[in-house]
Amino acid sequence: MDRMTFIALRYDMRTTPTGADHEALYQTAMDQIRWADQLGLDAVVLSEHHVSEEGYLPSPLVMAGAVAGATDRITIMLAALVAGLQHPIRLAEDLAVLDHLASGRVLAVLGIGYRPIEFEVFGADRSRRGPLLEELVGVLRQAWAGEPFEFRGATIVVRPLPLTPGGPMLAVGGSVAASAKRAARLGLPLFAGHNDPELGEIYQAECARLGHEGGWTMIPSGPMFVHVSDDPERDWARIGPIALDDAAIMASWQTAGNRSLVDSAATTLHDLRLEGTYRVLTPDECVALCREVHTLTLHPLMGGLDPDLSWASLELFESDVLPRLRAN
Repeated sequence: MDRMTFIALRYDMRTTPTGADHEALYQTAMDQIRWADQLGLDAVVLSEHHVSEEGYLPSPLVMAGAVAGATDRITIMLAALVAGLQHPIRLAEDLAVLDHLASGRVLAVLGIGYRPIEFEVFGADRSRRGPLLEELVGVLRQAWAGEPFEFRGATIVVRPLPLTPGGPMLAVGGSVAASAKRAARLGLPLFAGHNDPELGEIYQAECARLGHEGGWTMIPSGPMFVHVSDDPERDWARIGPIALDDAAIMASWQTAGNRSLVDSAATTLHDLRLEGTYRVLTPDECVALCREVHTLTLHPLMGGLDPDLSWASLELFESDVLPRLRAN
């Protein structure tokens, strides 16, 4: 078939005050990821944050190991790991093991992070977020080369070597120009944290300035939440309040200069729906959207969405949307 829209399922596992509990969310997420793997969808995206009241996924590598054991083909994207909170050797070892468990299906996106409390809790220097990411990439590359190297005064080797020669694919995440330039400087792809096309232009320009061919960029397009429904008005009445809470939580986390994929200033359900970041669509509308965007993000359990309602959307996507995309 012709190449169609890249379709990813994203899970951050947080719940809002009216959302489902974490026991239900984790079980449902794993069932949905198995479904996506069997259906041939492209990727599952696991995110990272810590010490959040909403239970944002704090251990994406643990969940990625479970995903690796439960699936056969879907790409496992860690997007993003907060670089400054990682111990370089521990991460090198963990990603090498995950690379074996997943048969090379891992992409790790490294971001500098932004929430001050996370750096405080982990004892990391938030003022050195950029250098810490670059140092981490250097250590990962040394560790996965397989030879002894110096690390903090000791000569060490890291085993096992990853299944993928040179290690799992790495990318740099971020939503500002400095992140795009950092990715180019490190010779890594850019996984943008915002849908601003200028980020890709900055990345390619910096690659050209440094005298090497630019790698690929992933600039998200389209809404960050899509729910397929045979009655959007009915389902928006249930989803809207959760989406409004979800957007408010993300807005409260943002720091000066940072941008989010869910940039929302909405304070009412009406305004949130007009913004279009969270969409409840008919199958026909979803097919039309997929003709306009190159990535479709299904965030099935957003904000602790009721698992039954979440499944209803995925099943309608399977029966009434995906066949038309594949037949296009």
